Amino acid sequence: MLTISRKFGRATAWIVDHSWLAGLFIAAMSGLAIVGYINPHLLTELFKQPPLATATPVAAPPPAATPRRPPDVQAVDLTRAHATLVVQSDDVFTPAGAKALRHMVEELEALPYVSDVLWIDRVPLLNIFGLPEPVLPKSTASDNRFAAAKERALKHPLIAGQLMSRDGRTLLMMVNFDWLFVERDEDCTERLREVAVAAAAESPEVKFSVLVTGRVPIHLTMLKTHEANETKYQVIGYGVVLLMAVVLFRGFGSVLIVALGPALGVFWTLGILRFFDLQDNPFNDVVLPVMLSLVGLTDGVHLMVQIRRKRAHGMNAHEATRAALEEVGLACFLTSLTTAIGFWSLTLARHEIVQTFGWSCVLGVTLTFFAVLTVIPLACISWIGRWVPPSDEEGFIERHLHRVSGLIDVVLKRPKLVSGLGIAITAVCFLISLTLRPDERRSSYLPAGSESVKAMQVMDRALGGLEFSEVSVRWTDEVQEDSPEVLEVITQVDDLLKAEPLLGSPISIRSLVDALPGDGPPAERMSMLELLPAPLKRAFYTPESRRASVDFRVQDLGIAQYGDVFTRVEGKLAALSRAHPEFTLVLDGSAVGRWRNLYQIVVDLASSLGSAAIIIFVVLGLVYRSVRIGLIAVIPNVFPLAVTGAYLVFTGQSLEVVSVCAFTVCLGIAVDDTIHFLTRYQEEVGRSVTRDDAIRKAFTGVGTSMIMTTLVLVVGFSTVIFSDMRDQRIFATMGVVTLAAALLGDLIILPAMLSCFAREQVGGATSDPANEPQIS
Repeated sequence: MLTISRKFGRATAWIVDHSWLAGLFIAAMSGLAIVGYINPHLLTELFKQPPLATATPVAAPPPAATPRRPPDVQAVDLTRAHATLVVQSDDVFTPAGAKALRHMVEELEALPYVSDVLWIDRVPLLNIFGLPEPVLPKSTASDNRFAAAKERALKHPLIAGQLMSRDGRTLLMMVNFDWLFVERDEDCTERLREVAVAAAAESPEVKFSVLVTGRVPIHLTMLKTHEANETKYQVIGYGVVLLMAVVLFRGFGSVLIVALGPALGVFWTLGILRFFDLQDNPFNDVVLPVMLSLVGLTDGVHLMVQIRRKRAHGMNAHEATRAALEEVGLACFLTSLTTAIGFWSLTLARHEIVQTFGWSCVLGVTLTFFAVLTVIPLACISWIGRWVPPSDEEGFIERHLHRVSGLIDVVLKRPKLVSGLGIAITAVCFLISLTLRPDERRSSYLPAGSESVKAMQVMDRALGGLEFSEVSVRWTDEVQEDSPEVLEVITQVDDLLKAEPLLGSPISIRSLVDALPGDGPPAERMSMLELLPAPLKRAFYTPESRRASVDFRVQDLGIAQYGDVFTRVEGKLAALSRAHPEFTLVLDGSAVGRWRNLYQIVVDLASSLGSAAIIIFVVLGLVYRSVRIGLIAVIPNVFPLAVTGAYLVFTGQSLEVVSVCAFTVCLGIAVDDTIHFLTRYQEEVGRSVTRDDAIRKAFTGVGTSMIMTTLVLVVGFSTVIFSDMRDQRIFATMGVVTLAAALLGDLIILPAMLSCFAREQVGGATSDPANEPQIS
């Protein structure tokens, strides 16, 4: 181990001996990052493959029989709207309310970028015996006519539960945009609400509240929040970390140099990510920069502490820097390697956000390691290095380290007891963690107080949710398109969906046929389909494709709550398919897809965390040339993860996509202090009389850095806890709990396990601890 450390130290000596090369490397990487910020396509275009030469065309096979083309009809589609206005009022079916609503729609459609608005007054009517009339009467109509209009509207299948709540107080306006005329993001969000509210204000006798949500507003809210948080929480995080570093180091020169490396690493990373189009990941704007700065700060603190100590022993700047690189350079490399391995394991996940976040982290950790290993040594041997005080007695941690040293003595007096308790607590917390259940919410990616989330909550209560899913009904050629069996199967599907309270407002051709006059079995009512308006009928029934659908709404309650519901529905659909073998019934849609992939969160966590842990501990065993040391490192690093999992269980949280990222990231960071401790322990073993003496000296050598880096990391992660993004708060909270538990594991469990299980070398001989008397 000492040989490897010295060889690595000599390999990094070029940074000190040939500083101009290191400076050239820094300038080149900075220039590359600047190009990424300005225009990454300047370089990416150079590496694009030229188009291949056109091959001799091959005769195309004869065309297949052309299926019957559907008629040219624009079907009604409640899911295609770009934005949704959620309008609430008690005065919808009143003369003044109808006038205000129509004026609101007129003003919205007067906007050059609004192509159309679908609302209750625009739905195709089911009046088959007379002239069509609007849902809302004219504003001059009597109150009785408005009461009758409300009764008719609540019987219309496309209005009740779809475009209006069944109590008549909440209605939707589905807005589509002409993108050619959209000039600003605000046109699709705030501007819509402002125009609607201003139009309603012209009728002061009625009161309306308007919220905007939908596909486009939700996406824009995410982008806007990420952009705002990117600057806000980076400034807060870096400022607090800098303040902590000043308090701990009590020297501005040391703080400045230590901060230069991580800052440059973050700058390189965010610039170079743009060459790979990875900058839009929701975790890359706040979590990644803060995390990389903290990871880089960890190695920077260890390196700076050693440089200051060497300076205190009389070495000049060059000698102190070279000696520090030789002592902690390998440990810094191993911490970056194991952290990168942890992040790399995220790329094994199937979730695209997790994959791209993993690759971003691997790139960031690599660049930050090179930044720290070049910038800090260069700064220390330059004129800036004169600001570094040559003393190791200034810092707050150093002056109080003896208080923690007493804890090490207590642990070493009863190492078997402490090891047993550590293993037992880890096992119990691990078993508790196994009770975590996966879940996912659409609103997790949005600020809790945002307008989009508030509108989604209103729609959950009033209409059964914003999100749609469906049961797809298909039949074979043997079934005629006008067969009563089609309506019979759809009716049974509709009934089983209505039996589930969490599934909101199922709608199908059965709903449309039932709204027509008369009654009777499906065999008698199938012919009524021809009386339906084509835009309505073809929204749920396309006979040319032998397909129909039964649509329903899903609330944003957490997709795990729909697990039992979807399982029951699929079981009933399977039974229905057996009773009608010519039909295929498939539960489908975005919500159903998220439910099917829900268990994948557990698989992703197991594959990411498991592969990272195995690779990390194998690497430690190989580097330290001891399988025993690799195994000893397992419990102190599984302990913080198990504690964090138990914390999630006790606080009633679930296992989400962000949890997969946080667990793996925390493993990579938590193992850093373990590596520094084990590296120093291996060095002290050959110079110490007993194993416990080597443990004490190892703690004296790296205890300052371990405590200091943990404090800075915890404070840095704590700043993100105040984010308005739920996922970012979860990530930060898990980081704080894991890092705090990791410090306890490294200060208590690791020394105890080394004392119990590590081989003791005395005078070059190796003995097994089982045959050694305990040293108190």
